[in-house]
Parts: sequence; C-alpha cells; structure tokens
Amino acid sequence: MHSLRCFLSRVGLLSKPGLLPWCARKPPGWSQLFFGSACKGNFTRVIAKKCQRGQKSQKKLSYLGPLDGSWHERLADVVTPLWRLRYEEQLKVKFEAQKKILQRLESYLQMLNRVNVTTAAPKSEGLCCLLHPIIPSPVIDGYRNKSTFSVNRGPDGNPKTVGYYLGSWRDRNIICVRSNLLKNIPEKHNQVAQYYEAFLRQSPLEPCLLFHKGGYWRELIVRTNSQGHTMAIITFHPQELTQEELCVQKETVKEFFTKGPGAVCDLTSLYFQESTMTRCSHQQSPYQLLLGEPHIFEDLLGLKIRISPDAFFQINTAGAEMLYRTVGELSGVNSNTILLDICCGTGVIGLSLAQYTSQVLGIELVEQAVEDARWTAAFNGITNCEFHAGRAEKILPQLLKSKEDGQLIVAVVNPARAGLHYQVVQAIRNCRAICTLVFVSCKPHGETTRNIIELCCPPNSAKKLFGEPFVLRQAVPVDLFPHTPHCELVLLFTR
Repeated sequence: MHSLRCFLSRVGLLSKPGLLPWCARKPPGWSQLFFGSACKGNFTRVIAKKCQRGQKSQKKLSYLGPLDGSWHERLADVVTPLWRLRYEEQLKVKFEAQKKILQRLESYLQMLNRVNVTTAAPKSEGLCCLLHPIIPSPVIDGYRNKSTFSVNRGPDGNPKTVGYYLGSWRDRNIICVRSNLLKNIPEKHNQVAQYYEAFLRQSPLEPCLLFHKGGYWRELIVRTNSQGHTMAIITFHPQELTQEELCVQKETVKEFFTKGPGAVCDLTSLYFQESTMTRCSHQQSPYQLLLGEPHIFEDLLGLKIRISPDAFFQINTAGAEMLYRTVGELSGVNSNTILLDICCGTGVIGLSLAQYTSQVLGIELVEQAVEDARWTAAFNGITNCEFHAGRAEKILPQLLKSKEDGQLIVAVVNPARAGLHYQVVQAIRNCRAICTLVFVSCKPHGETTRNIIELCCPPNSAKKLFGEPFVLRQAVPVDLFPHTPHCELVLLFTR
C-alpha cells in the first residue's frame, strides 16, 4: 500500500519540509484545475499531466497503475481515484482539500468586503471559520445504495455492454466497462447489471447508443436498502414502436427477471420508463411498475423512510446518518423555532428534527419525493411537518411572507451541485427571521462559492440583497464518498 506522502508528492501537495498550502505551489492555478478535473472524473489524467510537467521519470505514475493497464483498473482510477490509498490517507487528502476551499473562500470574501467579515467567528488557524475534523464514513466499500449503469460498446466492441464510461463524447472514444472492480459499488448492483447485460444480448432489439441513430435499450438504475431489497429501473427509447409492441418488450423483460436467468437477482421492484430524452422525471414520463412493490423503505435515525424511483436519497445510508446528525447539532433548533428545509428530498433532515422544533417546512422539486416525505411523516406519527412540491425560487418567497410573525427560522439548504437559484439566496438573505443557516454542499468549490459570497457580502441593492450579511462560523466535512475525491461540507452561518 502506498503511503500518503507518496500520493501527495505526486499531486503536488507535498514539499520536502512537509505539507504546504496549495496556493503556494506552482503553477498558481493548478489547484483549481485539480479540483475541477478530479470532480469531473479526470483525476488520473491530471496527475499524469502534473508528473509530465515536472520532467520526472515516468515511474512516478506507477503507483496508480499504467494508463494502458486493464480496463477495470483504468475505470477504477477515473471513478474512484483514491481507491489505492488506505482509507485513513484518503481522509487526510480530503481534509486538506476542504481546508484549501475554505482558504480560497476567505480570500474572495476579503476582496469583496475589503475587510475580513468573519473576524467575529471562532477560527481554525489560517481559516475564516472553525474547521472541525472530517467525519469518516462508517462503511467504506460497497456503500452506494443507488447506481446508474450505461449501455454502450465494451472493450470487445459489443454494443450491448452494461457498465460505466471511459473516455469522452467530445473525443469520440467512449468505452463502456463493467464495474466489477469499483470498490464503491455493492455486489448486488453488479449482479443486476450483469443480468441486464445478459438480457440485452439475447434481445433482438438494439441498444440506443445515440438518439439520432435509433436503438431501444438504454440505462439501468439499481437502488437497494440496508435490508437487501432491490429496485431496478430500465430506461427504454420507444422510437416508433406501437403500444402493442411496447407491451411485448415489457413482458419479455419482466419474464426474464421473474422466471428466466434474472430471477436470481430477486428484485423487490422492477420499473420500466419510456424516455426520448437523456433524463425524464416521473411527471414527464411515468415510471411503469412491471413487478413487485412500488417503493423500497429504509430505516434511518429512528424513522421508516419511503423511497420512490426518482426520489433523492443520500447514496451512502450509514454516512447519511452521520451527516444528518451533524446538521441537527449545528442547527440549534428548539421549540421556539421553525425549521425551513430547502431542497429537502424525502424530508429526512426535517423529519428527524421535527420533535425538537415547532414546525418543519420542506420544499422539494421532485413531486414523488414530496409524496414520500408526507407518507413518512404520517407513518411515523409526525404532525408538525408541511412539504411543498415545486421550484424553491417560486415557493420560498411566498412561504416566508406567510411566516412573518416574529418567530425565528432556522434554514437548512441541501442543493444539488448546481447550487441555489439566486432568487432562493435573495429570499433567505432578505428574511430577517432567518438568523441561522446550515448549508450542506457536495461541491463547495463550484456554484456554492457564488451562493456563499451572495449570503456574506455587504447589502447590494443592485442584486436585491438587502438583509444583513451572514457570517460563516463553522465547517464540518463529512465523508459520504470513500475512494473518491468528494465529500459533503456542512457550513454553519449566523447573523
């Protein structure tokens, strides 16, 4: 096993005396390149380029495995670039990454304000706030409860290969590689993918590799819970098939997974979605239940959670418990506060804190997830929760107006990688009742930076930011994604 020192030296994070801030290394923009590329799944290539720039021996790359090595290892280096490091060393790499992100954020805020707006907050050395140690994932391998498998040409040229992509569409060198070596994928997911591939190879219909070139069979999504229940969702491009012909294909795939070879997968649910777009919601193209139960359920923080096919649920269940406990501790909710849960998914954060607060208000774009949240509240006997389906930028302003009765509001936001819509930031910033904000980000170096700057900058009438600025007080990294560069960063703001 290679040491952390060996790993850090190869990505330019270690000097001879020891660790240095990444901004002190040359070239100055390299850390941004590293983060951006690593998060796009290009980690190995970035490291290779970094080594080549130094004109050092190619042996420096050997610990990653040769770039022309086995297809499975090459895929692992792209999808799970930290997989060759011991987990303790992975955590050190991630902690240094989060520290660097916070240092860069402070420099942005200082330039914007021309003063350090966070001086009132307790700090870690060299940072704008108190940075806590990273919280490790309780499960390191096979932790994903949801996996999405693509269909395309494999290394042997067979277009009916199910796995993950290597290469890029721009370079027209896409190869689909089976995920058997990926440490974050559970065996159950690989098993379902394997049998889906077997089904495709016996089907007379071609896969849909490019929409304009025809074909039918598309991606597979597998969801599992901690009890071993499995939901599979097959996406299918209908092309010009009649309803009768579609029914034949649905019956064929159902037969394969109930009475054919795929029966060994023991699926709890099998869904079929006809889709003519890259991604379709249930509203755009309904998920059709071919067999089994319409939902799977998960036990989390003492609650029984219902999960629909397209509902958002953190992909690491054991890690999600650590994340939500952290959010609860930082939020400081009590019986005199309202908890506002924005981008709430299946409502777990709000539902788990409902007993400590006067009311929970949840907002979520995916309608099925809101239905799951309402079911979970009813099943668990929680009566002080209210969930709204729709875009947060449309719902939040009106919802806040209806709550202007002097009661304090604690807001929790857990947006997708694209961050918060600017109208959501405006609504939070301009609501005087919100004095505490917990921001959960899976990509704090992306659009979240813009959100944080708008939350913390001086009042700006041009941007319609009238309320007092927030101050970043604490940051807690929580690792939900072992073997990858990613982790969740929980940020506490007050004003």
